[in-house]
Amino acid sequence: MSFENIQKFVLTLLYGGLILQSFIVLINPMKVNQRANALFGSFLFLWSSYWILDVLQFCGLSPNQLFVFFIYFIEILTPIFLFFSVVFFINPNYRFSKKDTICLITPIIYLILLLNAEGNKTVGITADFVAIFHNLPYIAIIYIRIKKYQKRIENISSNTENINLEWLAKLSLLLFCTIIITVCYELFNVFIYKLNNHLAMDLLFLFIVYSTSYHILRQKEIYPVNEKERQELLSIELEDELKSEKKKLIADSDFENLKQKLIDYMKTEKPYLDGELNLSKLSGFIGINAHQLSYLLNNGFGENFFQFVNKYRVQRAKELLCDDSYRKLSILGIAFEAGFNSKTAFNTIFKKLTDETPSEFRKNQTDL
Repeated sequence: MSFENIQKFVLTLLYGGLILQSFIVLINPMKVNQRANALFGSFLFLWSSYWILDVLQFCGLSPNQLFVFFIYFIEILTPIFLFFSVVFFINPNYRFSKKDTICLITPIIYLILLLNAEGNKTVGITADFVAIFHNLPYIAIIYIRIKKYQKRIENISSNTENINLEWLAKLSLLLFCTIIITVCYELFNVFIYKLNNHLAMDLLFLFIVYSTSYHILRQKEIYPVNEKERQELLSIELEDELKSEKKKLIADSDFENLKQKLIDYMKTEKPYLDGELNLSKLSGFIGINAHQLSYLLNNGFGENFFQFVNKYRVQRAKELLCDDSYRKLSILGIAFEAGFNSKTAFNTIFKKLTDETPSEFRKNQTDL
């Protein structure tokens, strides 16, 4: 197989994969994160436009100038759709406002440059670099927003592994690095030597595209479907992000009683064994609302919800690891018995609280 045919094969996988994956995400067979997935599917479709002209070329098709102009223009919209998909993953109740129109400034500038690029090499090069650099601020903001979200989500969920959007944070880093490489490549093409070999870049994008698809199709619903619960949990997150001064949500006369009630409930009913336990569920068991429970945890225990619940899970896991009747149970089995949903989360949290992995803890107990 010739080098040229390999490049065509990679292009087919890349373009075809993006089209197919955008279709699947837009259909959203699991019916989860619907607004976010609609925008993310649109992002994947727009992203495919970066390779459609190459695909048409090796298919022997020559698109007219208007079609080429249209493709160049929609490429500039790609990071905007990615950005707003992340916005809706983080806050499914987000509402567009006038301030969001700031996102249209660069596309308008780019459109003006495109309209004046014909016969003007300098304007054409400027338009190319605007299209490339336009991606960087969006990717940086996406990464920062996800990292903030990952901290906030611990206020409402005891198991964040499947909802922390870590795959999106990694995607943003990969895209950032890839764009920097692309800039260097384009600068080399413009000022040093014109290269026609894009295989290495296409292979890198191929890896990113299929890795992204794997994660987006496995992404669970982040917030409860119940609108009342969703609004309550989102409002708690927002309060934490804004770091607004919290009002006294529980009277002093009731505070210690509720604190003891919570401790007793955790010991007797063991709600932490539910791997899907969230702030809303636990508050219902105690007979207070989610805002009050969050206030109680922050002010009565100095912990967020994630820390509070997983402290009990780790303690339960330690008991099981020391129990001879559970000696034959694997580490994964211990994790599930203690309320964790995965071995990775179990190992990470256990080591953070005990400075040992579960395996090390079990071994040390056996050696005693």
